[in-house]
Amino acid sequence: MKRTMTCIECPRGCALEVTLENEWKVSAVAGHQCPRGEKYARQEVESPMRTLTTCVLTRGLELRMLPVRTSGPIPKGRLPDAMAAVKRIVVGTPVETGQAVAKDFLGLGVDLLAARPLGPAAGSPAN
Repeated sequence: MKRTMTCIECPRGCALEVTLENEWKVSAVAGHQCPRGEKYARQEVESPMRTLTTCVLTRGLELRMLPVRTSGPIPKGRLPDAMAAVKRIVVGTPVETGQAVAKDFLGLGVDLLAARPLGPAAGSPAN
């Protein structure tokens, strides 16, 4: 079976033709103009990963939502679990950009990081 995909590893955007065995195992990759294309195709077919970018609720801070992202990619199949876990997180203390909101998120070896600084709400005792 063959599958086509566009490589996103560099600006070239090579059109890849991936030959599959058993619908999930890559046996050959054609069309890549650099070594990253073959690596990308194998990763994307056999074990796709994504960086999660979303928001968590806050309490007592200047905004009601805090943008967050994982410190690295996580398995694509774990995204529903990750979003369920994110819904249970509430940040109640000021944070800085890059500060971990949840360490070793879901035991995946990545942290959930604040994507911006967020201070206390106006009129709160911390001001």
